[in-house]
Amino acid sequence: ILLLIRNPKDVATSFYHFSNGIATLPSYETWDDFFPDFMTKKMAWGCYLEYLSQWNKYADEENIMTITYEELKENRALGVKNIAAFLGIPLTEEELQLVVERSSFQSMKKNSEKTHGTFGNVLFRKGGVSDWKNLFSEDQNEKMDKAFEEHVAGTKLGKKLKYDLYCKA
Repeated sequence: ILLLIRNPKDVATSFYHFSNGIATLPSYETWDDFFPDFMTKKMAWGCYLEYLSQWNKYADEENIMTITYEELKENRALGVKNIAAFLGIPLTEEELQLVVERSSFQSMKKNSEKTHGTFGNVLFRKGGVSDWKNLFSEDQNEKMDKAFEEHVAGTKLGKKLKYDLYCKA
């Protein structure tokens, strides 16, 4: 099992834009309307921090590899190597470079209509890290920090997320 996780502030930000781009999901007029629902388990898939907390129980299992979105942004080649090794897939240097090129955000966004139809432009919006800083108020930031502390901080997955690096203003 390959478990891809992302810092919760960017998950909230991304899902806000995603839900507003998909007609079958509830849309929100403003970020301030969305944020309380995200924090109070009113999302279709539940609470992201509780999701992380549940997965943390299995973080040490040998058949589970956890990688973060941020790790892949920092060094996609290393991430691809680690994933391939975990899955037992030998890669030549040429194959590695091909996967790295094709898995870049720019490449996936460019090909999104071919790979995902009209849904592609909703899935591939910015591809960055820390976009949450454009939406979170100081109060919302503090609420998310507190919720992270309660649910995930101090756990293996909590440490892997590098919360202080990616989620502190």
